[in-house]
Amino acid sequence: MKHWYESLFENYGKKYDNENFAQGTIGECDFIEKEINFSKSLKIIDIGCGTGRHSIELTKRGYKVMGIDLSDSLLERAREKAKALNLQIDFQKHDARKLSFKNEFDLAIMLCEGAFPLMETDEMNYEILKNATNSLKDNGKFIFTTLNGLFLLFHSLDEFCA
Repeated sequence: MKHWYESLFENYGKKYDNENFAQGTIGECDFIEKEINFSKSLKIIDIGCGTGRHSIELTKRGYKVMGIDLSDSLLERAREKAKALNLQIDFQKHDARKLSFKNEFDLAIMLCEGAFPLMETDEMNYEILKNATNSLKDNGKFIFTTLNGLFLLFHSLDEFCA
């Protein structure tokens, strides 16, 4: 049985890039670059990379990025986009709750709710945060976004999912 988040993203690859929240890639990558002092030698993991918009933009800027996601559909779209741009990016399927990377990356990014906080329990979300942190080298940075807790007070969850 598929979980709701697996079903949600199953056929979402093409539509995802046109969503309003997916339009800030350039500014988000500008912010990331400033946070890491434009150091092109850093190894980056993009957790919940989706269609690869941050992985692709950062690679275009000269960074070495690995993108991971749970969705085959989104990863397929990411690979198509990277290939069309002639970019070599390592996109891999992983469950962020079960990552085995240890001290491998200088920066972990997890933007636009790519993994955290989509899980059903705090424990599952904690595993994602713990694994992201474990993937980092000493003095590594972790940049992530999360949903605004007030959103549900002002919007219907059913309406949002539809």
